[in-house]
Order: sequence, then structure tokens, then C-alpha cells
Amino acid sequence: MVPYPLPTESATPQVALSDSTQIQGTSVVLNNISWQQYERLLEILGDRPATRLTYDNGFLEIMTPLPDHEYFKQTIGLAVNDIAEALEMDCDSYGSTTWRKELGQAGIEPDDCFYIQNEPLIRGKLEFDLTTDPPPDLAIEIDYSSKSLNRFPIYARLGIPEIWRYEAGILTVHLLEHGVYRESKTSLAFPMLIVQELPSLIEAYRPHGKRAMRRAFRQWAQDKLELF
Repeated sequence: MVPYPLPTESATPQVALSDSTQIQGTSVVLNNISWQQYERLLEILGDRPATRLTYDNGFLEIMTPLPDHEYFKQTIGLAVNDIAEALEMDCDSYGSTTWRKELGQAGIEPDDCFYIQNEPLIRGKLEFDLTTDPPPDLAIEIDYSSKSLNRFPIYARLGIPEIWRYEAGILTVHLLEHGVYRESKTSLAFPMLIVQELPSLIEAYRPHGKRAMRRAFRQWAQDKLELF
């Protein structure tokens, strides 16, 4: 069995990956992890941005993304920023910031996240407390890497109103309604756009590079706005 360092209040012992630990591709899930251990591990791994942690009521997933995952994460994030610029909307990205609530026993690091509708309320902020600050308006989830935990209930406990999920060339929009995410044809952040069309743009312009692709994102948004 391969040991994985797990923090306690007084030490950092070696914890073996036992039968309660599941390994799927690029993710590892540990069981019976306290909130204090989770927060300590966040501190230890703070300088390792390639490692993502997800916490759900005692389960801790440790995930390392693969290159294709990171490509689509960055590309869809650029699309959100370019669309907002084309539509003259304020938009602030907080990337894979760790969002957590001890009361909800929930912690997650999105592939990307944005303040759009609530951007004026957090403008210039560098520290957040979800007991007083609004959560991000939009989170991006790329499902190229294997993620063992169901992340939607975690997002729901954090109160994030909208998730874009990208998997195998398909983008779906999910809106939070009464504590549950339901698939929607319309985005709250960009109701004038059919954002499900973005994967087709990405594939059409991928051979031409990011500059051409970003011009296409902006032109697409402007064209759709004129028809709205």
C-alpha cells in the first residue's frame, strides 16, 4: 500500500490507502477525514496548484488534472472573459480558488469560477468568507479527468447558482433550484446567448490558435447580442 501524508493537529503521519480509499485514474479518495485535517492539508498543498482538493462530509478527493483537462478549462475560461468583454459586462475570474463552508462540511476548487452578476459586490476583494460574501455566480467543471466524488451537491451547499459542465465536446448548463441543479437551456450569466454552441466554436478554431479563437468568441457574442 502507498502511504499518503495526512495532517493532524500535532503531526503529519503517514496514512495508508486502505480498503476505504478508492483510486480512479488521476484521483484518490480518502474517508473519515475531519474538517481540521482538510484545512491543514490545504495549507500543506497550497504551493502545489496542480493538486485539487474536494471535501464532502468526511470524504476527501485529491485530483491531479491531465493536459486535455487543463486545455479545455483554460479555453472555456477565456471564452467567458471574452464574451463578457464583448457584451461590456463586468466579469472577474477567481480560477480554482478553494471555496468552503465548515457548517456545510463542503469544500471545492472549481476548474474556473467567475463573479458576473455579483461582481460589483466583491470588486477588488482578495479574501472571501462565504458566510457573508456571495459565492461565485458561475463555476466551470471539465470532466476530462476522473472525479470520483459527486461535485454538484457540494456546489449546492456552497450556494453557487450556475455550473457549466463540459464533457466529450458537449457543454451543459445547470442552474440551482431549491437546493438541486437542473439542466437548463438558458444561462443566468448570459441569458442572451446559447452557450451550448461554444464547443463547436472551440473545435472549429482549435487548429488556428488561441488568438483566432478568442476573436471568434467575441464576434459570436456580438452577433448574438444584435439578434437578441
